[in-house]
Amino acid sequence: MKQTIQRLGVHDSVSAVFPPAELAASLADLPVDVDVISDDEIDACDAVVTLAHREAFADLAWVHSIQAGVDRFPFETFDERGVILTNSTGIHDRTIGETVAGFLLAFSRRLHRHVANQQDRRWERPAWDEAFTLPGSTACVAGTGTLGQGVADVVGSLGVRMTGVRRSAEPVPGFEDVYASTDLETAVADAEFVVSTLPLTDETHHLFDAAAFDAMRDDAYFVNVGRGSVVDEDALTRALEAGRLAGAALDVFETEPLPEESPLWGMDEVIVTPHCAAYTRDYYRDVGEIVRENVGRLEDGEDLYNRVV
Repeated sequence: MKQTIQRLGVHDSVSAVFPPAELAASLADLPVDVDVISDDEIDACDAVVTLAHREAFADLAWVHSIQAGVDRFPFETFDERGVILTNSTGIHDRTIGETVAGFLLAFSRRLHRHVANQQDRRWERPAWDEAFTLPGSTACVAGTGTLGQGVADVVGSLGVRMTGVRRSAEPVPGFEDVYASTDLETAVADAEFVVSTLPLTDETHHLFDAAAFDAMRDDAYFVNVGRGSVVDEDALTRALEAGRLAGAALDVFETEPLPEESPLWGMDEVIVTPHCAAYTRDYYRDVGEIVRENVGRLEDGEDLYNRVV
């Protein structure tokens, strides 16, 4: 159905990722008014580009999430009120892939320990059997969608054998073997690295629990760049404290920011990053391309790109 919007707001919540004015300026040539808005200006818009959710969005025609994950938005309410929801799936594959590769290289080459030693001005080489190279190792990626395929592309180019986990065991390009999610424990059993790129759904909530971590090798590293609540954080912490895992690299958490009292902060073999695995100076440009495309599609009455609801 053909639909016209008059004013598109860039919600100031996106400032957690990039300056909202940069995105607004890049879209200034669109045939609609584009302005940076705060909460009290939402009702003056027809559509919004946002990071956070606000109840007032239920009165708009279109909401675009600058992230791929949209679990914070009320699908049923949007559907009932006729609000279109789109997301930014497809722009994070390379950035997430490079971040995961960085984590794996840090662990294998012991770079995280060298950085920590530098803070204490300590000259300390790793033990002779600590460092290793990546070729010949296996990384099992839970979630073989856009993010997972980005990981497979970048990490696989480093000589790592890639396996995947998805709802069904159907083959996916870039992965040598694919397991159904019901076979998660089998899938992770032989991998030196286990990576989650999963979105948060009822099915994925705490998918990585004590049983999953028990099934992993005790020299395996766990990486999460998907959603924090896909992991039972208490179970992960216990596994790390007991030495049942070699370490973890975590970009997302059940509670964000990660609470100061979390034991994960102080673990030598845990890398903590502040939910920024997809960040890049071109983030706003990538989001802008999707927004620009969909403004045109709205005017032409075409289906919107990356439509969720």
